[in-house]
Amino acid sequence: MFEIRQATVEDIGEILAFDHLADREKERSAFIRRVVGQGACFVAVQGNLLGYTVLEYNFFEQGFISMLYVRADHRRSGVGMALMSHLETICRTRKLFTSTNLSNRPMQTLLSRLGYHLSGVIHDLDEGDPELVYVKVVS
Repeated sequence: MFEIRQATVEDIGEILAFDHLADREKERSAFIRRVVGQGACFVAVQGNLLGYTVLEYNFFEQGFISMLYVRADHRRSGVGMALMSHLETICRTRKLFTSTNLSNRPMQTLLSRLGYHLSGVIHDLDEGDPELVYVKVVS
């Protein structure tokens, strides 16, 4: 299978290499560097990195998964589910939130499988593609 662990500074280069937005958006690259430095980023590893996720507490002081990204060649193989499940075990708040665009059906399916339910909708972040906010009680 694969190991899930906290990301280290040494992982940043590999994360930047497979996250397709990191090479085009300076903000994404800066985000990755910031969350790794803060200890908020976790990676799935099997020889190389298969994906990463970020758990923060800046959403009304609740646990919030602000990023889940799996390498394109490892999607729908259990990596995303394992990363999300790991965050559920370490979250220090009773509720764990996350969000995804209305257009991101694979993520919505994953959230449903993991027992998350729709909590709200935010319009006007991405034009024409509302952000769906999900929540799960984890403790």
